[in-house]
Amino acid sequence: MSEEVKWQHISVDEALALLETDRDGLSAEEAQLRLSKFGFNEVELKKKESSIHRFVRQFASPLIYVLLIAAFVTFLLREYADMTVIIGVVLANAIIGFIQERKAENALESLAKMLVPETSILRDGQRLIVASRELVVGDIVLLETGGRVPADLRLIYKKNLRIDESMLTGESIAVEKNTDVIEARNVPIAEQKNIAFAGTLVTKGNGIGVVVATAANSEIGKISELIKKTKKLSTPLVRTIDHMGKTLAFVIVLVAMLTFAIGKLRGLDDLDLFFASVSLAVAAIPEGLPALITITLAIGIKKMASRNAIIRTMPAVESLGSATVICSDKTGTLTQNEMTVRKIYTDEGMFTVTGQGYDPKGDIELNGKKIDPFDHRALLETLKAGALCNDAYLREEGGIDGDPTEGALLVSAAKAGNFYITRVDEVPFESEKRFMATLHQDDAGNSWVYAKGSPEIISKLSSMQFNGKDFSRMEPEKVLLVAEDMASEGLRVIATAYRKLERGKTEIEETDVDELIFLGLQGMIDPPREDVKKSIFKCNNAGIRVIMITGDHIKTAHTIARQLGIRTEGALAGSDIGSMTDEELIEALRSVSVFARTSPEDKSRIVGLLKQEGEVVAVTGDGINDAPALENADIGIAMGRSGTEVAKDAADMVLADDNFSSIVNAVEEGRDVYSKIQKVILWTLPTNAAEGLAILAAVLLGFAALPLLPLHILWINTVTALGLGVPMTVEPMEKGLLNRPPRPQNEPLLLPVIKRRIITVALLMVTATFLLYLFNINNGMDVSTSQTIALNTIVFFEIFYLFNCKSINENVIGQLFSNKYMLLGISVVIGLQMFITYNPAMNVIMRTSPIRLVDWVVIILTTSSIFVLIEFEKFITKKRSKKHINK
Repeated sequence: MSEEVKWQHISVDEALALLETDRDGLSAEEAQLRLSKFGFNEVELKKKESSIHRFVRQFASPLIYVLLIAAFVTFLLREYADMTVIIGVVLANAIIGFIQERKAENALESLAKMLVPETSILRDGQRLIVASRELVVGDIVLLETGGRVPADLRLIYKKNLRIDESMLTGESIAVEKNTDVIEARNVPIAEQKNIAFAGTLVTKGNGIGVVVATAANSEIGKISELIKKTKKLSTPLVRTIDHMGKTLAFVIVLVAMLTFAIGKLRGLDDLDLFFASVSLAVAAIPEGLPALITITLAIGIKKMASRNAIIRTMPAVESLGSATVICSDKTGTLTQNEMTVRKIYTDEGMFTVTGQGYDPKGDIELNGKKIDPFDHRALLETLKAGALCNDAYLREEGGIDGDPTEGALLVSAAKAGNFYITRVDEVPFESEKRFMATLHQDDAGNSWVYAKGSPEIISKLSSMQFNGKDFSRMEPEKVLLVAEDMASEGLRVIATAYRKLERGKTEIEETDVDELIFLGLQGMIDPPREDVKKSIFKCNNAGIRVIMITGDHIKTAHTIARQLGIRTEGALAGSDIGSMTDEELIEALRSVSVFARTSPEDKSRIVGLLKQEGEVVAVTGDGINDAPALENADIGIAMGRSGTEVAKDAADMVLADDNFSSIVNAVEEGRDVYSKIQKVILWTLPTNAAEGLAILAAVLLGFAALPLLPLHILWINTVTALGLGVPMTVEPMEKGLLNRPPRPQNEPLLLPVIKRRIITVALLMVTATFLLYLFNINNGMDVSTSQTIALNTIVFFEIFYLFNCKSINENVIGQLFSNKYMLLGISVVIGLQMFITYNPAMNVIMRTSPIRLVDWVVIILTTSSIFVLIEFEKFITKKRSKKHINK
């Protein structure tokens, strides 16, 4: 029953009848019966996957399969050191993946912790304290200031009840609750004022509610279901590497089989052919590539952390660099989450207020010039009324205690001075009356009543208006027109008035809040962060679209978006989204970038449709309501300071400073990481291909002795990956990364220029190496020395080609020495090559032989040619490209 009823649409008595309860609560027996039938009031987590199963699943990758085959083959060859290196790489990648997958479970566990441990209820007419997990539908719950709501409640009584629902709705202002029936249909959560939602915080007053939904049926429970149903899709990098791994696996196996078949046709020995095929497979497998990619990502994570962006999953580094859309929450992300008075209207004119948030520093200006509030009596009395008719407090250390709206009024008053008169009575704010009044008495015994509330109500209660010098007849139409103009700018408008009463009065009577003297209007807003506008400009320049998705008012959201420079054609509310088909919403998304009064389902749906349209979507958020969208995005970004633990655990990245600008920095780092990964691949694949082709050429030409032994190949791949590949991962960032558009999602990791380079370099390396080997063998050189020359030739080709890979398209002559780690790595690799070439013990282990000085001269002249040729090719390509652009 409770799952089908829209409780906001029915009266209190109807709700109690449907739930078969009353205002005294359930009996203990009935509560126990319902608990056994419907279960505990707690978020049900997914059944956990066993750690062993999760770990084993990390090996389900084509590239890992190829590496495991290579390890098995090296085991058969009794090359145990080589096998250990390969297995180490495989295990390292598996462990990283295993750790990453804990985050989804953490998100749900944090969500469960949001439910309060104990709560006050009525059972059999008696007040009891029970564990919140034991609440059942029909229980009567008592709410008090500072407590969390333990379940979804239909309110049956309230007194000055205000609830902070920002973690659920994104609304920055605490909601004034009531018990009235809501007639309108399709009302968003933020406007269901007769419902108190599980996990939200009571900021003021008290109330009583009947439980209408617990556990999975509550709004917080529905969000947990969205998180559980959300399947985290792989990032662009993961998808690309997975595709490349499948392609490599297929090509390597196919070439190895062809090698065996061709050798068989040439009549070579089966055992020799087997070892040749194995050598070819080992040569072609880039066993160091996964490790180099992992290192590149890890370094990117460290650099992002230094710029306040904490990455929780490695592929998220590159994914953010590929982002085409950032869907951002407004409250606390684009704005400060601190209400601030921006405009004050009195009969003296329209004043503007400077300053930020709850910091009382700032000025009041009229016509662009700073003024002294004491020269403007109507302004001064307006500020005084806002400060006195107020229940909030300014903390000495900064910030406020109490309602954000009242806090903003205190701060605006503090910019003029200190106002204090003893309060002796009050009329608390109620949604039916829409105003608050307080009675004050000064030291001389004079009594004053101050009132604040909606402009409509305060103007009705006022008969006169103060202009700073004298009093004139109240003109409500004029005041309401000004209030409407202020509201159209996204401002929340509060009106103030006062009246002097007879001396010694200590109680407010109904007639005292009448015939008031109208003072003025104060318009406030949760202002944008100062540096966000610049960051959004950078996003626009980088080809990244910013979309605001918030639970706040549509006018406020649209105003903030305009101030920040978010490009949009109007704004849509959650009710509009709910009535749209997917096709209609996709069409709207092409021009609308502001969505207000949205539900968690709306936000997650928008993210899903953007991804469906081929966008790479980053989502920011800080509340529980953001968790499903954070999970569903290509990369979820949570706020580190203001964010809930649920949001942080659901996210891929956490901003340590809650600063939107840190996202832009992370985008730049992400693009740099992707660029480095391309460079690593550009350097790795041609060298592996050359080694494999050298083996293939030997078989095709019928050589009994291979130019490179499997041991030599593993040595090359291991030593160069560490000494040459790792320094590539710390190459300085290229300039202008944020001036480029995001790479298309379907763009292959292996760009045409990279494919062309791979073929060119591999053919050049294998041709030169094989010709040297062939020349030496034909001139009577022994096999071991010829193989040593071939081994060193390949290594020095990789050294010279490494310099080419500092940039894919640009000439690198001017930056050859920009990376000191690369120079150090090259020195280490050369030293190791000397060691295995001339050390007698290593000659035995590695099956190498000392070579002559003339051999080194030939090797250097031959291998350095690759640097000259590739740089020349870059120069010609760039020149042609410029000619094409000019045409």
